[in-house]
Amino acid sequence: MGGTQFKMLKLLLLLTFTEICAAENDISLSVFAVTSKSMTVQWSDHTGASSYKITATPKNSPERPVFAHFGGNVVMGSVNSLSPNTVYTMQLDAMDNALNVLSRAETEETTAPDVPSIEKAYSKLSNSITVEFTEVSGATSYILRAQSVSGSFFSETMVRGSPGTVVQLEPYTDYRLSVMSVNTGGRSQPSFPVQARTVVTPPELNATSPANNTILVTWPPVEHAVLYTLCIIREGSSSRHKVNTSDTMVTFDDLQPGTTYCIKGTAWDSEGRAGDDLTVCMITRPPSPDVTYIQLSPGRSLALSVYWGPVQGADSYIAWTSNGQNCSSTGQSYCFISPVECGQNLSIAVTAYNRAGPSSPSDPEDYITYPCPPENIWVTEPSAGNCSVVWDEVPLVEYYVAFIKRDDGMEDSCNTTETTCPFFCMCGYTYLTTVFPYNQAGSSPTAHVRNYTTIPCCPQDVSINLVSTETLEIMWSPVKGAELYETTAAQTDDVIHCNDTAPVCALSDLMCDTAYSVTVTPCSDLRGCNRTCKAHTHKTAPCAPDILNMTQVSNSTYRVLFTTPNSPNTNYTIKATGRLDTHTCHSRNSSCELTQLPCGSTYEVIAVATTTVGRSLPGYSKTLETGPCCPVSVHVAQVTQAMTNVTWSASRGARSYITTLMSSHGHAKCHTLDTHCLMGCITCGTNYSVNLEAISSTGHMSECKYRGFSSSPCCPTSIKLYRRANNTLRVYWRSLGPQIHNHTVDLYGTGANYTCNTAAGSQSCDIEEGKCGDVYRVVVAPVGQDGIKVSFCQPRTYSVHCLGSNAGMVIHRGRRSLN
Repeated sequence: MGGTQFKMLKLLLLLTFTEICAAENDISLSVFAVTSKSMTVQWSDHTGASSYKITATPKNSPERPVFAHFGGNVVMGSVNSLSPNTVYTMQLDAMDNALNVLSRAETEETTAPDVPSIEKAYSKLSNSITVEFTEVSGATSYILRAQSVSGSFFSETMVRGSPGTVVQLEPYTDYRLSVMSVNTGGRSQPSFPVQARTVVTPPELNATSPANNTILVTWPPVEHAVLYTLCIIREGSSSRHKVNTSDTMVTFDDLQPGTTYCIKGTAWDSEGRAGDDLTVCMITRPPSPDVTYIQLSPGRSLALSVYWGPVQGADSYIAWTSNGQNCSSTGQSYCFISPVECGQNLSIAVTAYNRAGPSSPSDPEDYITYPCPPENIWVTEPSAGNCSVVWDEVPLVEYYVAFIKRDDGMEDSCNTTETTCPFFCMCGYTYLTTVFPYNQAGSSPTAHVRNYTTIPCCPQDVSINLVSTETLEIMWSPVKGAELYETTAAQTDDVIHCNDTAPVCALSDLMCDTAYSVTVTPCSDLRGCNRTCKAHTHKTAPCAPDILNMTQVSNSTYRVLFTTPNSPNTNYTIKATGRLDTHTCHSRNSSCELTQLPCGSTYEVIAVATTTVGRSLPGYSKTLETGPCCPVSVHVAQVTQAMTNVTWSASRGARSYITTLMSSHGHAKCHTLDTHCLMGCITCGTNYSVNLEAISSTGHMSECKYRGFSSSPCCPTSIKLYRRANNTLRVYWRSLGPQIHNHTVDLYGTGANYTCNTAAGSQSCDIEEGKCGDVYRVVVAPVGQDGIKVSFCQPRTYSVHCLGSNAGMVIHRGRRSLN
């Protein structure tokens, strides 16, 4: 065959192969439905295909594939006889008449789990049926299917496992139930159906208490029910009483008054099945209470207090008087009727209530009201110091008691059957006079009060207190006869700051560190104001200092500069408050030093002024941040000949660190947020100084120095292995740096291992070989001053022959390793 024909044939084959590859991708395949033992797929039509072949191959299973063939005009087909809960690879081949594959497609899907079986179905509630079934392997959930026998209801309920419950059913209705298992592939076929019937509904109980020892229970008839069971139990008791009846009404007698009883009702169908139960609780009516005490309470208007003995089960009480007035109480055994008219003779009774209804009323109790007070009372003063209380006559009174009270607490009284009472009155006082008439029920609860005031006097016990930095509180005892008080300060142009009846005044918004002269003037409508009262002087608190600057004096000392806006001899306190501690300093000048401040701390610094008057407000605070602490320990460990790992303890206040190793040959540095750092560029056999800078989040830096570090001796170079004539091996090397270290030579052969040690300055070592012709891994390492061999020197591998050249052949030089 010529070269041109061969090239044409290769081109033709390439084009044919390209067309076949393109054809394999022009058909699509998808799973339409799965069951426990079958899988239905659908595909797109392929032009030119005369038949289709579907192959179902189990994945991760030794079972054999299953095949199915379909005609060229079919685009959907099923493969049967599959295993439940198994992943299958579904392959579709589109073939021509010669059974050549025109196109191919694949997909994967899982068959549904095996079909479960129902073990038992039963109904305990009128709207649900519980199904117990066998659980199958591979199922992630189950579907309970319920269909009424009449065909009017159908539902499917997803459950996790057995048992499962179907809800929203009709009472006393027959249903066919089946169960299906579900996994990611789909659902199995339904199980063999079973038939079950829901139970009847519970009776809708309605309970009432016609009397305090009876409960009547009624209910409408329940459909399909032939018998009813009622069970009654007293609250707090374990004894029960059960009644069976075919009627729709039951009366429970001989019950305790005011006691809660719970009645549970159940209906039974003709098959003897109990339906739902319904429980209602009912309390019997309370017993009649007994009135224990009646009292007339004095006040602005007469009020009648009624007390009774509490009865069991009562929620509330109502007391009724014979003239139609009433009062109620919930949770209390008393109530008040107000207003009550004076001078009357009446009776009262009490009835207890709860949600069942009222009790019988108590026996009525009689009572009499207080006498009425006199309408008009006045004071006369015919001459200075001689006063009399006079009042109108009141009917139905046996005698009067007049009370005269001076505003300093002194009291006087007189008992008389007349309508006047004399007393001695002094100037500068206010007198309160009142008259109480008495009869068999006692005195009138209220009486008119007459005020009589002489000219007010100046307060003698004026006290001025500094309640805040710029507020003075002035207090004094009430002045005899004064109705209001005017408070002024000379430094505020005698403006009236307070015009009040209370013996207290606050002068606010004053200037700090200033003395004020305060005058209190008593006044009355009848006598006017007394302008002869003397002034009282008091000073306000010092002004707040402001922090000007804070400078660091030493590692733990800071100087604070602040303003001094107050008079001389003012004490100033600087307080620095941190998260764990507090520091203070005191001064009468404009500066103060805070000492013994720990590193890595942040403080809020405020300034406060203090005088004999009081303390100022704190000035505006400023934040003081001390430098971060140096780590307590730093450790340098050599990882390789040219690399070290530096670790250190965490330090308070530091967020990042700069670590530096310094030597005469150069330095290594790293900046990190961690407490460790891997550093390169290390020279073997060299002394390094170790420095660290701790840096806070705001840029504060602390420089820290630590004990120096010496790198390990240098690993030797130019390592060679020779076999000598006397069956010995000689290892040669060249040492770097000063010749002050011993060396250890280790040979690891396939047949035996050898070790020799050399003194400082040696560059070779002889080892007697047990047999010739072996492969050795040679490691030459210096020994440090501490007697520890350097562990990271790299091995060399040599092959030594018995004949020929006496030089070992290098077959592997090893590689660098961090281990």
